[in-house]
Amino acid sequence: MKGLCVLKKLLLRSSLLLWGLSLGVLGDELRDFLSEEKQHLFGYEYQNNALQSDILQKSWINPVMVQYTRSYSEQMRGERTQTGSFSIGIDQPIFKSGGIYFAIKYAEALRGANEAEITLKKREMIGRGVELLFEMKKLKLEQRKIALLIQNDKLDIIQKKERYHAGVSDSSLLDQAILKANQDEIQKLQLEISSLELEKQFALLSDSNPHTLKLPTLKLISLETYRKNNLALQRDRLRIEEKHYSAKMAWTKYLPTVSVQGRYTDADLNPLFARPGLEERYNTYGFTISMPLSFNALADVEASKVAHLKAQSTFIEQQEAIGLEYALLKKRLGFIDRKIALARRDKALYQNLYTTTKNLAQAGEKTSSDVAIMRNSLQIRKLNIQIYNLEKQIELLGLYTKVSNAV
Repeated sequence: MKGLCVLKKLLLRSSLLLWGLSLGVLGDELRDFLSEEKQHLFGYEYQNNALQSDILQKSWINPVMVQYTRSYSEQMRGERTQTGSFSIGIDQPIFKSGGIYFAIKYAEALRGANEAEITLKKREMIGRGVELLFEMKKLKLEQRKIALLIQNDKLDIIQKKERYHAGVSDSSLLDQAILKANQDEIQKLQLEISSLELEKQFALLSDSNPHTLKLPTLKLISLETYRKNNLALQRDRLRIEEKHYSAKMAWTKYLPTVSVQGRYTDADLNPLFARPGLEERYNTYGFTISMPLSFNALADVEASKVAHLKAQSTFIEQQEAIGLEYALLKKRLGFIDRKIALARRDKALYQNLYTTTKNLAQAGEKTSSDVAIMRNSLQIRKLNIQIYNLEKQIELLGLYTKVSNAV
């Protein structure tokens, strides 16, 4: 069927890529960063799927039976006779009311559906690896941010100590500053632990150095592109084909079958029953028409039809889920864009405050500590913008993980 052939070509192209993005989007570094063991495992899955499909596709061909026997008899008193026999035989269905054709088509559809499933698993694993890289980069920014906060905490404690000793401030403000410094130090330690955890998770997927891999810059793909190249939809569409042919096969099991039999035999004649005209070498052949009468036939056929209808419902449900998923992602991206806009506004505000504080420090109205605190605060706002942009990339990654080609 034409639709099935088109899908198989799409899946073949997908299986040649280790990641669902175009080369221009991803770069060579991330197309094969999975560990060698992981690459082998997926290779074995693809190979096993192909071999199992080949076996299934040819399962209607019965084996040729080759047999050799030798027997001994002591029926005659005082004498032992022996006879040998060699034979080659076949019992092969040549017509199964369409069952042979549907079995072949079923094997093709099953191969494609399983291949799409394996490809999707590979995409998800690579997507998880790329997500970890984004998370590592985001964590480094968080660590830079907490380092600046700790610097501000130390400067703030010094200022509050001076005010406390000068008698212009009470101890509660100093206590609060010390408490905040301790909390930020604890958060720094937590970030270091999180960094080690991310590196460990990445090491389970890849042998590459995560700090040398270049990350892609992802953009929002259209809903049409997302639907067209969605691997889950490709898989479910092929599951419908698979269940369609499975239902056909279930029906043809209970229809007439024509088989041919043939056997070549080369056997010693039994001296007890030898008579003129018997040949040691001879052929036997014939044919059989059979049709099973089963009490479970209707139930079997109906069950296969229900499985086909279920596959169709799953496909429709997946289509709806993709639309909802895409809409939700756009809303989440909108929220992140708002966070970025707020961070940029804060950055502009702190840029003005930093400039004003420097001018006041030159005039002797502010200290160098005030300038350092404001400079660090400005850097923190710049880091917030970078962190939010990484959050946006992580959200977009969820789309790219599930498509065969983002171009």
